[in-house]
Amino acid sequence: MGRRLLVLALAAIGLAAMKPEPPADPEAQAFLDAHTAGLLDLYYEAEKAAWLAQTDVSDEHTQASIEAGKRLSAFTGRAETIERARALLARRSELPEMQARQLEKLLLTAAENPGTIPEVVRQRIEAEGKQGQTLDGFVFHLETADGAVKEVTPNDIDDVLRKSTDLAERLRAWNAAKAVGPVLKDGLVTLRGLRNAVAREMGHDSFFALQVADYGMTSAEMMEMMGRFVEDIRPLYEQIHCYAKRRLAERYGQPVPKRIPAHWLSNRWGQEWPGLVEGVDLDPLFAGKKPEELIRYAEDFYVSMGFPRLPAVFWEKSDLYELPAGAPRKKNTHASAWHLDLQNDVRSLMSVKADFNWFTTTHHELGHIYYYLCYSRPEVPVLLREGANRGFHEGIGELVSLAVSQRPYLEDVGVLGKDVAIDEIRWLLNDAMTSIVFLPWAAGVMTGFEHDLYQENLPAERLNARWWELVARFQGIDPPAPRGEEWCDAATKTHINDDPGQYYDYAFATVLKFQFHDHVARAILKTDPRHANYRGSKEAGAFLRSIMERGATRDWRKLLRETTGQDLSGRAMLEYYAPLLTWLKEQNKGFDPAF
Repeated sequence: MGRRLLVLALAAIGLAAMKPEPPADPEAQAFLDAHTAGLLDLYYEAEKAAWLAQTDVSDEHTQASIEAGKRLSAFTGRAETIERARALLARRSELPEMQARQLEKLLLTAAENPGTIPEVVRQRIEAEGKQGQTLDGFVFHLETADGAVKEVTPNDIDDVLRKSTDLAERLRAWNAAKAVGPVLKDGLVTLRGLRNAVAREMGHDSFFALQVADYGMTSAEMMEMMGRFVEDIRPLYEQIHCYAKRRLAERYGQPVPKRIPAHWLSNRWGQEWPGLVEGVDLDPLFAGKKPEELIRYAEDFYVSMGFPRLPAVFWEKSDLYELPAGAPRKKNTHASAWHLDLQNDVRSLMSVKADFNWFTTTHHELGHIYYYLCYSRPEVPVLLREGANRGFHEGIGELVSLAVSQRPYLEDVGVLGKDVAIDEIRWLLNDAMTSIVFLPWAAGVMTGFEHDLYQENLPAERLNARWWELVARFQGIDPPAPRGEEWCDAATKTHINDDPGQYYDYAFATVLKFQFHDHVARAILKTDPRHANYRGSKEAGAFLRSIMERGATRDWRKLLRETTGQDLSGRAMLEYYAPLLTWLKEQNKGFDPAF
């Protein structure tokens, strides 16, 4: 091609790229406005009912939540709404991006509860309400060394797994944690059928595929991305695993195993391995502090970067602390953040205790809260008041958890003394015991299981076998003893029941947080990503707001490129832990890290 023709061709491409968006379509806008007006009250009522059902578990509250959910789903899944949105999207090229994205979000929501199969929708809502009540209301019992049995909370079980060096006691605690699985199994199988039915009614391959659509991806594309994450970090994970099993075997006076027995680990699912690195026990830093102090630390962190104080409704209506023994109510003990009215009513459900885990968790959950507040503005339509994808929401929370785990911040807020000697490699290893250890669990086990459950219609008589196959393959963990199909260990994880088909969000967020953190540390704070302190940096706050204020108004891939100049990659994560990998290879010399 001649030089002049090349210039003309490039100019034509540039003009095409600069082509202005179509003007707002009045018909589409009238439809969206009417839908949003009808949605807000129903959504708020459903969220308030769900909040009550999770903060005060009872048959009455569960049923009220089910009924409110039915009313909401009847509205969002109306057949005429689906038909009208599809008709408008048939001429997508004539619509501005903001209107088209709202219509697409509307259809994804409708696909959860399509009014074209109202009986199936009704059954799904009722089944999910009952499954949630069974899980949240389950009473855990722990057998003591003398054979007595006592009622315990999940936090009590976690305390045993974090602190005990008695393998018999640890095994009893681990078994107690799995007792809820069998009572959830039949409900999970029922829900699988109902969830797949609603997804397929709207043209999705499976319920898993419906959830993946939030990313603008297919199931196969999501599985490929998750597989790439696991393979990227596998050399590092194998070295961590080798180091961990040797240290644990020494701790418990046992031979070094090929795979780690599940009850040796400090987490019920082995999704993170805190407390394994000697000399980096951060819980004593919080001795004597009150739980509410941890939440104030978190609020002050965001305020220092230019965010506002939390609104009064957060303090008035959140449920933040562990219930005392013998409390007249039970609540969901999994930390969560809520945006009840898609406007100003933001709350958090936690069970905060004064330890390092809850210190990072409070910062994480407030990341969600500030994300809600940032995009709750007139420029972001109600239907797009979400993260750029679900993983972005988790990514912001995880980013902050990483930032506040670093020494400069802990020193700055007075939690860690400046004269305290810290072995930086062990500090990095302790951090990897959360972030790197988590990826094979999230991207491999949880995502693989839910893919097989929904996309492959995993037989009910293979649920536990498949679960432990994935655990062995990706985590290098074995059960303490063979587990038959009378168990359903997958269902002991709350997300399998009440936040289904979405656990890859957390894997995505883990990779994303390192990319964001690398950008903040290098481009904004001009410092080593392993020694960064966001506190007081208005520039760091502005960067976070540039992501959070957009909500779901931009495709996540475009937003990532616009804010960091890069596509999603594990590069920053691998660079962050590069010194650790070198150290671990030396420590594990002479040992085969494969499992």
